[in-house]
Amino acid sequence: MLVAPDERVPIARLLQFLEHGERLAHDCARAQAALAPLPGMRRFLLSQARQEASHSLIFRGAILWLAPRALGTGPLLPALSRYRVLIEGTVARKNFLETVLAEQVILEGLGEAILGRIEEGLRRRAAPFGRLRRILLRQEEAHHRFGERLLERAMAAGETSVEILRDRGQQYMDLTDEMVQTLDDLFESIDEHPQQYLSQAKRTWPSWLLAPAEPQRNEQRHDLHHHSDV
Repeated sequence: MLVAPDERVPIARLLQFLEHGERLAHDCARAQAALAPLPGMRRFLLSQARQEASHSLIFRGAILWLAPRALGTGPLLPALSRYRVLIEGTVARKNFLETVLAEQVILEGLGEAILGRIEEGLRRRAAPFGRLRRILLRQEEAHHRFGERLLERAMAAGETSVEILRDRGQQYMDLTDEMVQTLDDLFESIDEHPQQYLSQAKRTWPSWLLAPAEPQRNEQRHDLHHHSDV
């Protein structure tokens, strides 16, 4: 693998960030399965939880191969910790649709963007395990598409609205900005531009989430309903 000696630790530490994200995705998917109103949703989410656990192990193995001493030395990510607290609070409120927005749509979109760009670099460097990396990326994309389809159907059924989802999603999107800013030095150390990762993540998010909401009179915030179809 054509990875320069000075690139091994930064790449390993970026993978460590992804590993922490996979742990969060695993925990969230398991909790979502208990909230999901339909058997098909529950099956998908339990399958996702198993895949996220496997992804975490894969990232840990890659970290050990690249730079074993990097384990436990990654950047502190208070934004990711706050993201977890937000999701856990939403799970406690049994707000299923908001968990989907936060995990499958926004967080998976960020992970997909970072993983996709890292994959491009690893491919250029003739990294091993190409087939395994492609499977992992396809699974992340499938989790993301699941979330988008579920929310689109919920909106079509009148169970939530674009305005509610934008309002609830802003806090999660703000935290993804903070996450990328925390990783600035790591991206730059491997000649990557951090904002390109964030821009790529935003391209994975649905356009209705990013478009500015039109002002409404007497606008009130409502909890997201937790019934939908898939």
